[in-house]
Amino acid sequence: MKRTLLSSVTSLIVALLLLGCFGTSVSAQEWKQIPIPKLPEFKPPKPKRIQLSNGMVIFLQEDHELPLIDGSARIRGGEHRVPAAKAGMMDVYGEVWRTGGTKTETGDQLDDFLEQRAAKVETGGLGDSTTIGFSCLKEDFADVFRVFDDVLRSPEFRADKIEIAKKAGYDAISRRNDEAGQIAGREAAKLVYGKDSPYARVPEYATIAAITRQDLIDWHAKYVHPSNIIFGIVGDFDTAQMEAKLRAAFESWPAGTPVKNEVFAPHPAAPGYYLVEKTDVNQSNVQMVALGTTKKNPDYYAITVFNEAFGGGFSSRLFSDVRTTKGLAYAVGGGIGTGWDHDGMIRMMVMTKSPTTFESITAIDDDIAALGKSPISDSEIGHAKDAILNGFVFRLDSPSKILQEQMAYEFYGYPLDFLETFQEKIGKVTKEDVARVAAKYLHPDQLAVLVVGNASEFDKAPASLGAVHKIDITIPAPLPGIVPQQ
Repeated sequence: MKRTLLSSVTSLIVALLLLGCFGTSVSAQEWKQIPIPKLPEFKPPKPKRIQLSNGMVIFLQEDHELPLIDGSARIRGGEHRVPAAKAGMMDVYGEVWRTGGTKTETGDQLDDFLEQRAAKVETGGLGDSTTIGFSCLKEDFADVFRVFDDVLRSPEFRADKIEIAKKAGYDAISRRNDEAGQIAGREAAKLVYGKDSPYARVPEYATIAAITRQDLIDWHAKYVHPSNIIFGIVGDFDTAQMEAKLRAAFESWPAGTPVKNEVFAPHPAAPGYYLVEKTDVNQSNVQMVALGTTKKNPDYYAITVFNEAFGGGFSSRLFSDVRTTKGLAYAVGGGIGTGWDHDGMIRMMVMTKSPTTFESITAIDDDIAALGKSPISDSEIGHAKDAILNGFVFRLDSPSKILQEQMAYEFYGYPLDFLETFQEKIGKVTKEDVARVAAKYLHPDQLAVLVVGNASEFDKAPASLGAVHKIDITIPAPLPGIVPQQ
């Protein structure tokens, strides 16, 4: 079968080459007449959803391609809920939850046990949640699940591992101004949400130093309960048998107090220019930002199409104009950000050499302003929809990816058919819809324009543009006894 297919393809290629050699060719207009088949209806296999009596939600997704089983639990509550005085605690918690071992085995002992089985159990901390997952061969599931369950419910948070994690935190702080791109992303978030917002604040030496073992124990006791857990498992198993095993493991676990979603009000900076001086670079990182919206907004689908057409790919307007036509940028793009549980960021970004910094900013401003007279065309919308829908299939090309997507919908309170309706709703977006969201959300005079670069090499003196707010990114000195790696 494979040889026959290969032979057919080879024959076709040879025929096409011969046609070219002997003067027979297809004109540029003729190839445009080749019909493009409609994408087949996309119906991904749905995982089975189970809700235990204690509130834990479980998704089961069979996948028999390989003899593997992977599981992951997402627990409500993350860095956004950490007190400002202990910012960075989730990084420490997320690491030591696993490396600190359990009440019966150290983290090093667990490492040895899992390595012998080519398996892993990993933990982590995020902004809105914490995670714990495992991966193993089907034949080792019982042994690895035992470790996973023990780490999930009975972590020890050993003091020596806490110190190692805190040292890593100190080192990260000491290096956070090394990369211009990292600075731009961090400071842009502060401009949109406010420097003290849980969505934007960063750890300092003092906040990491303030974290104690008792903080980690208390956090675990408060948040890690079935009523706050969404657990997904994918792999080579029988759904009915796996459901029985998980019910036996978790059904009797006390529910605990459920955590309600909490959204923190933004405190955006005023529109204008903001400068971070970085004299050791010869290019500028620019981010033009404002407050966006969420995926629950009915405008989400029109925004998605607009983003792709205006700043999302190699054929987008920003790329075609700023990079291809004007040759101003190494990278350029952006759009109207849509967050899961809070407003995302409107963000237009460009990386350019220092002497074309403000020329690049002006080019993006001009492209935004031109949307009024020259809205995104039907042709551009068609290309954008094709890119989105074709990419959508690859984004969900495995049972594991589909499972993670379903878990996200459950976590953030989205309809569980969000996946199935996406294609249809993207397909219904019109030129008028795209023009409307562009006019509604994008206003150059409402953007905070952040520039990270060497001002002495800019094409204009920043002060010539009006008031420029300089941002101080100096890292506070370490506390006594803290010696970060340099």
